Amino acid sequence: MAATVVRYLRSVGAPTSAAAGPEPVDVLPRPDLRAVGEDERAPVSPAEFRAVLGNFASGVTVITAPPGADEDGPAGFACQSFASLSLDPPLVTFMVARTSTTWPRIARAGVFCVNILGAEQGELCRSFAVSGADKFAGVSHTPAPVTGSPQLDAVPAWIDCRIHAVHTGGDHLIVVGRVVAMGAAGEGDPLLFHKGRFGRFSD
Repeated sequence: MAATVVRYLRSVGAPTSAAAGPEPVDVLPRPDLRAVGEDERAPVSPAEFRAVLGNFASGVTVITAPPGADEDGPAGFACQSFASLSLDPPLVTFMVARTSTTWPRIARAGVFCVNILGAEQGELCRSFAVSGADKFAGVSHTPAPVTGSPQLDAVPAWIDCRIHAVHTGGDHLIVVGRVVAMGAAGEGDPLLFHKGRFGRFSD
């Protein structure tokens, strides 16, 4: 597990377990989130921010991780904010809310698999966007070849990763993963998200 993940877990009081490595890691203080003061005006409202950024179409993924020692099943959540980051070394990144209840489980695992969804997998995405439910109920998957993270069946592409670094970004965390394996079916249209709706390419 990357040292930055261990720092994050310790900063929020979560156990790091023996999987974090035998050497101690210094705890870094969590940076304060800048809040708008009473005498300041927010540059944009949250509603305006969402409305404008909603014009940016993106693909959709499901980020998964294997279960921990004391956990009943794997972890996963739907994620729109995913991107490639570096070719050498091969790195990808996704963003997750600091309030996410799934993220600490992925952080403890130290690994994850990015499942890139296809145009017909909108319902699969919705099932992973719900909190408090058994997201994997009825969902077929196999272990990714290196990390063992769930690789969902019938996805157009998947990327198996180890957590490389974690950075703070306002009310989100920026997670960087080092790619250890990947694959693609090479066919089918992607699932797109635009202005709060799913879509697909049309000729």
